[in-house]
Amino acid sequence: MKVKAQDPLVPIRNFFKNRGWTPFAFQEQAWEACVRGESGLIHVPTGSGKTYAAVMGVFAKIMAAPKTKSLKALYITPLRALARDIELALQEPIEQEGWPVKVESRTGDTKGTVKKKQLQNPADFLLTTPESLSVLISQTEAEEILKSVQVVILDEWHELMSSKRGSLLELSLSYLRHLNPELQVWALSASIGNIEQAAQVAVGPNVKPVIISGGSDRNLEIDVLLPASIDGFPWAGHLGFALRDALIQTLDREKSTLIFTNTRSQAERWFETLSERVSEMKDVLAIHHSSLSREDREMVEEGIKNGDLKWVVCTSSLDLGVDFQPVEQVVQIGSPKMVARLLQRAGRSAHRPGGVSELLFVPTNSWEILEIEAVKKALKEKQIEPRFPLGKPIDVLLQHMTTLACGPGFRYDELKAALKETFSFSAITPDELNWCLRFLTQGGDSLKSYEQFHKITYEPETGLYRLSNRRLATMHRMSIGTIVSRESIQVVYTNRKKLGSVEEDFIARMKRGDVFQFAGKKLELVMIKDMQAYVRSTGRPTSTIPSWLGGRLPLSETLSEALREVLSQGRTENAKVNQLIQPLLEIQARRSELPGENEFLVETWSSKEGEHLFAYPFEGRMVHEGLAQVWAHRFAKREPSSFSFSINEYGFEIMAPVGYAFRQLFDDDFFSTDHIEDEMSQSLEFSGLSQRHFREIATISGLVFVGYPGAPKTGRQKHISASLLFDVFKRYEPGNLLLQQSYSEVLKGSLESDRLRRTLGRLSQMKTVWKTLSYPSPLAFPLFLAMNAGHLSNESIEKKVERLKKTWEKMNEHPLGN
Repeated sequence: MKVKAQDPLVPIRNFFKNRGWTPFAFQEQAWEACVRGESGLIHVPTGSGKTYAAVMGVFAKIMAAPKTKSLKALYITPLRALARDIELALQEPIEQEGWPVKVESRTGDTKGTVKKKQLQNPADFLLTTPESLSVLISQTEAEEILKSVQVVILDEWHELMSSKRGSLLELSLSYLRHLNPELQVWALSASIGNIEQAAQVAVGPNVKPVIISGGSDRNLEIDVLLPASIDGFPWAGHLGFALRDALIQTLDREKSTLIFTNTRSQAERWFETLSERVSEMKDVLAIHHSSLSREDREMVEEGIKNGDLKWVVCTSSLDLGVDFQPVEQVVQIGSPKMVARLLQRAGRSAHRPGGVSELLFVPTNSWEILEIEAVKKALKEKQIEPRFPLGKPIDVLLQHMTTLACGPGFRYDELKAALKETFSFSAITPDELNWCLRFLTQGGDSLKSYEQFHKITYEPETGLYRLSNRRLATMHRMSIGTIVSRESIQVVYTNRKKLGSVEEDFIARMKRGDVFQFAGKKLELVMIKDMQAYVRSTGRPTSTIPSWLGGRLPLSETLSEALREVLSQGRTENAKVNQLIQPLLEIQARRSELPGENEFLVETWSSKEGEHLFAYPFEGRMVHEGLAQVWAHRFAKREPSSFSFSINEYGFEIMAPVGYAFRQLFDDDFFSTDHIEDEMSQSLEFSGLSQRHFREIATISGLVFVGYPGAPKTGRQKHISASLLFDVFKRYEPGNLLLQQSYSEVLKGSLESDRLRRTLGRLSQMKTVWKTLSYPSPLAFPLFLAMNAGHLSNESIEKKVERLKKTWEKMNEHPLGN
């Protein structure tokens, strides 16, 4: 068929033809939909060509329109590194074909001089982040620069949508739609369960989204590194390092491999282990996580791209779509906790259309062998986790209102209408919006006497709300964003070369001369000065590794459901796994019971330490933490007592003094969802969680200033400021929306109260099976050990386990380890 000369897609098709490529059907669909002026979501597997699907239609529109010196399209990415990569990838067709399209990046890494030039001479197509877009909106020239934007592309939308970054981006899009009601929005996602809703959130409530799926099917080969045998007393972490030699033997030293761990501390430990055991690989082995310096991270990324590095131990810092084509294999240490996360990480290998992704799973405890089988089951049934927009994060709205006041200003009615164009804020009430306005203009009810909280003022002559003074504008622009890092100390060599950052609490426990491992190096602390820890390299051994709060990943609801199904069946589709795991399941059935599909297992055990209750909802750590608090509250109402807790992904333990009658006190009301939020909020832990959470909210909303470049506030200063405000609001303004938000986010986020409600509803429909133990079952043992291990090292834990086994074997004719 002859292509019409006026077809705007001719240059795009010529580029593909010149490269010897044939566009995929989904790419053609996306280009044509974009040229028609439609909006929607492109949902194809990682590495299948979705970037070209999204961008080429935009390029066609730019080239078909009269040439003007104006910004026409924005590409929003969650990562600065991704913006750099995509810019380089897009320059290739532009230079090859001589297209008159100017592409640039604008992120936190862009020099100030370049940013100024971009305001005077804008690119046609700008790659940026949600935060940098907000900073752009805060400029006085914002309206003039952004009114010409016709298309916005949202990359990795599944990562953004369900976070405060997504809410901030929704507000920025609402402003762009105010400037251009015909604005097109295209979201990109490779792994999300609720595609239709994700598309609707991206394009806004008044536009019917086009959903484009397809791409070459990505084959995923998942292999499991199995131990020779497993113990009847499995505990968290007991398997992972025991399999290190088997992993080293399995890995190909010439194969580019990413070795994912779930936490930064794990990454440091695994890097140390590999460095010691495969010393000949030291020049091609590296570590990558978010606490390392930007320079070191970029050097590692470059080493992966050009093939100089072979094995890289990493965390979620390499989850997203940076294109590492040399990577041939991915290793996952420990459960990924989400189906989508495993899919995302596996997609880092063979990152090209038609590629076969290889993933090797290394379990860190025996039960995780069943978890990976649950992941396989979910993938086979195409069960991927949904993501949902947040509901009214007031701190983000206050930040956006200040951003608008900082730049073009805003009118109340226009802001109110714009919020209706979002999902995160469409339900905001007039009273809530008026509260926000009063808070920014007068400091609300509690802070009206303090001038620094009177941030914006009303101009009767223009009807606009603007910033009270220009000094506030500088402070606000430096604070824009929703990623609030914990109080950290920069780690630098004595020659001032940066290594990265660790949390203040960690360094505070150390003294001069102490040795710790960080950035894959043994470091001796020299001194602490001006929020910097000066160190030098040392050969002295150490087992001290920094830990970072918030590093644990919760088990998703989708994976929890798949795991319960696998466990209730007692078998998997993998014969090797069945042969290995069957003895463990039999030991669980012999000592207690293996819960069936409609059974809820609760175990009790009496020890010299006290009475133990073990319950197994299999709903993940967060839900179990909330449920343990609720049940403890209900037990205490029946018979007051003090309780201790232990939590893991499969269940929880409540320990009470000797003689406490858990079973006799238990009734059907323990499954009730009435007043559940009130019960959770009465715990001491809830108060502490809320206060810690408020620090983040206070920072995002602008209540607490983080400091100037080169002179940041210390963690203690920020903590004191936030705590003081928290106490003031709690005492004098209990209805303060930011205070209420801290309560709500702890309940719905940290403790997953909505999911807890669903869990109690599910458990109420099941048969509760009570078992009295003579000693802990395989399911109970990790909880019991976590309760009692405390500060013990892995070696000490192993000795304790052996001692316990010998003690309990005297009570049993069978060896407990078999």
